[in-house]
Amino acid sequence: MQDNFIQYVYLVLIILALVMLANKLRLAYPIILVLGGLVLSFTDIFSKVTIDPDLIFFIFLPPLLYEAAWQVSWKEFWRWRRVIMSFAFPIVIITSCVVAFASYAFIPGFTLALGFLLGGIVSPPDAISATTIMRQVKVPKSLVSIAEGESLLNDASSLIVFRFALAAVITGQFHFGDATISFFLVIIMGALIGVVVGLIFYFIHRSLIKSANIEIVSTLVTPYIMYYFAEQFHFSGVLAVVCGGLFLSSQRQTMLTYKSRLQGVNVWSNLVFAMNGLIFLLIGLQLPSIVQQLGDTSLARAIWYGLAISIVLIIARFLCTFGAAVFTRFMSHFITVADRNPGWKGPIILGWGGMRGVVSLAMALSIPLLIDGQPFPHRNLILFITFIVILVTLVFQGLTLPWVIRKVKLEDRFNSIPEQEQELIIQQKMAKASLELLEEKYHGERKQNEHLNNLFSRLQLDLDFLQQDLKKLNNATGNSLGDFQRIYLELLERQRQLLTEMNRHSEFDEDLIRKYLSLIDLEEFKTREKLLQNTRS
Repeated sequence: MQDNFIQYVYLVLIILALVMLANKLRLAYPIILVLGGLVLSFTDIFSKVTIDPDLIFFIFLPPLLYEAAWQVSWKEFWRWRRVIMSFAFPIVIITSCVVAFASYAFIPGFTLALGFLLGGIVSPPDAISATTIMRQVKVPKSLVSIAEGESLLNDASSLIVFRFALAAVITGQFHFGDATISFFLVIIMGALIGVVVGLIFYFIHRSLIKSANIEIVSTLVTPYIMYYFAEQFHFSGVLAVVCGGLFLSSQRQTMLTYKSRLQGVNVWSNLVFAMNGLIFLLIGLQLPSIVQQLGDTSLARAIWYGLAISIVLIIARFLCTFGAAVFTRFMSHFITVADRNPGWKGPIILGWGGMRGVVSLAMALSIPLLIDGQPFPHRNLILFITFIVILVTLVFQGLTLPWVIRKVKLEDRFNSIPEQEQELIIQQKMAKASLELLEEKYHGERKQNEHLNNLFSRLQLDLDFLQQDLKKLNNATGNSLGDFQRIYLELLERQRQLLTEMNRHSEFDEDLIRKYLSLIDLEEFKTREKLLQNTRS
């Protein structure tokens, strides 16, 4: 037990070193971690470290999905909902079908059910690498939002396809009508359970919890409860976590205290960083054990199968992304769409960004060893093909995606206001709202309170810098620090309300709004700490 724990400690140190190397090379860290794991796999140091599919699905997947749901802008998610839904469900299913028929055609002994099983495994792209690269190269916000939204939902659709295909292989039967009803039931009920559990935790946070530490630990427990209850009833745990996470994320300003929001961001970012690092490093470490399980299939032939399926996947995703663009343009004649003319540049980037990750490998590893006492047909080959697909798409496409983005030169056509101008407007409105509050409610106190007057002057100077036509106000003196801090806290709350109202308008980027909300939380934290110190003294 102790030796295994120490091995994971060493792995964390290796992850930190490899991520620093990735930052130095300006590459997405998942690529470097997978390659680093491959190098380590040729040694015997970490030969006992393997991926347990139950560990991935229950320990790693819920918090990763939950954190992703909190990071996704609900406004952007809703804006691109049709594109995201088409990528997450129809495209995953179409890709699974293409892989199923392709593998059935050129892999000897492969049945169509096994083909669908393999298709369900390799169909969902992993968006961590793609979005990391997109942010480094600075692609339009819309593409990042679509990739993030797709990553939230495509795991659910691929897992459903995987389950149906696995049942067909085990039982030898498949009823399309029953499968269709079950598919929608699993989706709807999974989402419903997630929202119900989210409502329960929302009530707990609002009514019962008053401690920041308890609130943060509660957020760590929440995704596991959502996932567990959905899976217990054989519904989609993934969709439960995603839908519940999206709901609670939209209520963060009313559900959590300022201290919980500040501290929780740090806790979650570090936790997710460590989990993602372990996952990608473990992918590379699996090579020796996977190769040893090939059995009668030669390594060269298995590699060929893996490369062939990788090519099929890449081509299928390209055709699907362009097909989605054509379909969107056609439907724009009948309904309102977010982008009437998607063009060809966006589909190229999204098509080339379809890298596979740990969910695919975990699904392959979860295939049972035996069926009625007999070895599961082609289990080892499916596992090896999955590994090759992950390696090819993650490393080859990941390394070349920045080059593709630079060559395509896609411009952002959807931000009506440039980001710098948005920041200027946000700062102007915050300063103006603060000055109006001080002028309306605390005009008399300002003349007698030195600290309050200094705050007013600072805000006035900020506003004069941003908006030259504002009038300068007279200075006054006073010495009531406690009153100043109390009024300043009320001012911060007015700014928070203003930003929440601005976030309802499509012109402003939600990430920028959140940035200033975090700054307000930080100001409130510092002010309350000072107020507490003054009270104690």
